[in-house]
Parts: sequence; structure tokens; C-alpha cells
Amino acid sequence: EADIEVNDPLLRFFEHCPRFVALVEENDAAMAQVEAFKEGPEMRRVLERVAGTLCLPAEELNADLVQVAFLTCSYELAIRNVTSPWCSLFSEEDAKVLEYLNDLKQYWKRGYGYEINSRSSCSLFQDIFQQLDKAVEESKSSKPISSPVIVQVGHAETLQPLLALMGFFKDPEPLRADNYARQAQRKFRSGRIVPYAANLLFVLYHCDHAKTAREEYQVQMLLNEQALPFLHSNQTMALYADLKDYYRDILQNCRFEEECELPQSNSTAADEL
Repeated sequence: EADIEVNDPLLRFFEHCPRFVALVEENDAAMAQVEAFKEGPEMRRVLERVAGTLCLPAEELNADLVQVAFLTCSYELAIRNVTSPWCSLFSEEDAKVLEYLNDLKQYWKRGYGYEINSRSSCSLFQDIFQQLDKAVEESKSSKPISSPVIVQVGHAETLQPLLALMGFFKDPEPLRADNYARQAQRKFRSGRIVPYAANLLFVLYHCDHAKTAREEYQVQMLLNEQALPFLHSNQTMALYADLKDYYRDILQNCRFEEECELPQSNSTAADEL
């Protein structure tokens, strides 16, 4: 029998962070770049092409309707492995534009757009390292590892902020409504980072033949079953002590309650962002 615990404050931290909810989740101004892209030249060309295919006046369509059709196409392909008739509405270039529209939303709502997006996940990040620390201590004292496997189940909204907190898939230039062409080779592609059944795995190794105590424990990360190179070394294996040193500030100084406290001022949400 699996011991299952519902821990929404840990895994649905975004719902329990008043600063994020007020300034990003429920703040229309936070998605200004998304709304601007919907009205921009790239989306306008997509609307015109789709309207022409449907023999409709372009003014009868908007970005939201076209995005629903595109998502219907992608859902049927992903879930049922069939090519939906909706897919025939879009060219490859249309798909790239609509992918960027979704990436913009994820970037500004769950990624690097606002610092609180990622900082709100620090309690989960710290919990992961507390569990790894516990395993190291038990190993050092020759005790059986009390939790050899820990499985946490969340959503893309759980993983995306956590990966941003760790600094992965960050582009030199922020994703904006006016730099679509320059972002063609961007790292931040939410469909690849957090696809269906996305998963992030931390693997702790005890190295019996390590030359020094610091080298005795090493760690590996896998994202969607693929080894993820660490940012501090660009290697897929790291000394556990080195990894903790690299993320020392988050581990020691990121406090969920303080990060998520609403500002006690008369400034507007737009001012805060």
C-alpha cells in the first residue's frame, strides 16, 4: 500500500502565494506582452490565412478563437494520435507563431517574466534538498535509507517555476511581443520543457571508491528522462556538495512566507511588476 499524502501548499505553491496570485495570476496587466502579441503583425497574418481557408472575413476571427482551433488539433494528435481536420487550417509557420504565443504566456506567468513566479517555488526546492540531505546523513551513519524513493505529483505549473528558479532554459533576452523573429532559437520552449507527463528526477549516488569525502556523494538530474546538464559545470553529474554551494542563496535565504507576502503600500499591481 502506497503512503499517499496530499500536500497542496508544497506542490501547488502558486495557489498559496498571495503575491503571485494578486500581482500575476489575477492581474490582467501582467500579461501585457501576451495581449500585445495577439494584436501584432505575426498573429494578424495567421488570422488572415486561417480566415481565407475558412472563407470568412478576417474580422470575424480573433487570436483566442484561432488558438482554440490550434489546441484542438494538438490535443487530438497527442491524445488520440489522429490528425484532426483542424490541423489543416495551419501552416508550419502558423504553428510556430502559435507556439510562441503559448510560450509568451508561460514565460510571463510561470517562468522568468516576474521574479515571484519562480521564487514562490523555493519551498519545494528546499524540500527536495532536505530529503537528499536526510539520505546522505543516513548513509553516512550506515542506517537504511528510510525513503529510497520519493514521488511528488504535480502539474506543469509546478515544474516550470521550479526549473526557472534553478536557472534552466533562460534566454539572454526576455520573450516579448516585439522580438518573435529574434527568439527563433530560444531555449524557453514550454512544449519541450513541460510536455504531457513531464517529470524531473533527482538521483543521489553514493560512490564507494571516492578519493575524498566531498566526492563521496554525487547527483544527477533528468528532465523528461533525459540527463540535464548542470548550469555550474555543464556536466550531467555533479558533486552534491558543489550543487548545494551553487544554490546556497536559495537554500538559505529564500523564505516562502516573506517572498509571497503582499506589499504593504499604495502602489498598484502594475507598479509592483
